[in-house]
Amino acid sequence: MATHIDINQKLNVYPISQNQDQKKLITLSHLDRQCPLLMYLVFFYKKTTTRDFDSVFSDLKLGLEETLSVWYPAAGRLGLDGGGCKLNLRCNGGGAVMVEAVATGVKLSDLGDLTQYNEFYETLVYKPSFDGDFSAMPLVVGQVTKFACGSYSVGIGTSHSLFDGISAYEFLHAWAFNSHNHDKSNGKIINKKDNVVIKPVHDRGNLLVNGDTNRSLGVTMAAAIYHLYQLIKQAMMIHQGKNHNFELADSSFVIKTFDLSGNAIETMMKKSPEGFLCSSFEFLAAHLWKARTRALRLRRDAMVCLQFAVDIRKRTVPPLPEGYSGNAYVLASVASTAGELLEQLTLESIVKKIREAKNSVDQDYINAYMEALGGSEQRNDGNLPPIKELTLVSDWSKMPFHNVGFGNGGEPADYVAPLCPPVPQVAYFMKNPKDARGVIVRIGLDPQDVSDFSNYFLGF
Repeated sequence: MATHIDINQKLNVYPISQNQDQKKLITLSHLDRQCPLLMYLVFFYKKTTTRDFDSVFSDLKLGLEETLSVWYPAAGRLGLDGGGCKLNLRCNGGGAVMVEAVATGVKLSDLGDLTQYNEFYETLVYKPSFDGDFSAMPLVVGQVTKFACGSYSVGIGTSHSLFDGISAYEFLHAWAFNSHNHDKSNGKIINKKDNVVIKPVHDRGNLLVNGDTNRSLGVTMAAAIYHLYQLIKQAMMIHQGKNHNFELADSSFVIKTFDLSGNAIETMMKKSPEGFLCSSFEFLAAHLWKARTRALRLRRDAMVCLQFAVDIRKRTVPPLPEGYSGNAYVLASVASTAGELLEQLTLESIVKKIREAKNSVDQDYINAYMEALGGSEQRNDGNLPPIKELTLVSDWSKMPFHNVGFGNGGEPADYVAPLCPPVPQVAYFMKNPKDARGVIVRIGLDPQDVSDFSNYFLGF
């Protein structure tokens, strides 16, 4: 297999049309400022017989030009405010970046099982250099890579300050739709439901927090923030005197993927008491928390925590408008001790706690959560101890990224692979493109924990 990718061309891509409304400053919410990094996905498409590779790249470029005219913040740049401490979004038409590349001598089949993370995937996206100057960093990048067999991949990076998972899905869907809509010969839309393009709303509206609000509420009301502080204190006590700077001794992670069929999930869930009903997310989150905690072999009295993302679009007062394009999620949290979790709590009782945590996310919780994020004195200074007692879950199962039609005539991808995220130990629950009821679970694990976790997670 080739060890590098040959770049044919790199282009700046600009909105096909602009107006004065698009040349403005968008004040970001505290949720947008959490992670101003590019998040990457790689879409794989089998060989097409109706389009050559040049037309694939050309169509995607034209589609992106059209999409940036509506999703105009994606053509902008991040910039610090006058005080130099808070990021906002300048809609300056700086443009996105697209790259055309070739994986010489590599067939798609050479990559093996596409569901399993492969370091070669990292070469299928364009990663712009970053020296700390956000004003020079594009917010959207794309790389179209041709394989020797005629198949191709579309690797895309989008800034997490620009989109969360839901809005990223809508942006990518609009881009794919526009890439084929200009060519009538591409035929009919394959899935009408998935090809409804939603008009985006970019202003952050009522997610902008009043600076006069009492910041201390974030500690007492937002359970996710409070539990995180407790875990940090616990880690500091454990590491005190051993490693003053709390540096990670080994920061390597193994990205593992578990393909759970709908039948397998149903079989696992049937082992619960008769009459107990729950969603596949609730069950898998509870089961994964127990399996990971058991694999870590923690002290019985160690505090452990499960946190998961909750979409707040319909939970704010008033609800956010349809098409809201910014980050609109907070973390809900469940805490226990390792001993209680493994020896006393059943999956049914954990599921009930997950529901209670999710139901607690109301406007007061959201306000408190964002206020805590906005407190500069409470921000992560990058010198925190490792917090292995924290299990993080992000549910992507309702965002079928594989249906994004960058393929011929808008056809869906054969598979979509997220690259290693900034926090690799996050567990992602993703839609299985070959099984409507199935779930693909991807998680980063310490190498020494892979075997035990796999046994506990799959051996239910």
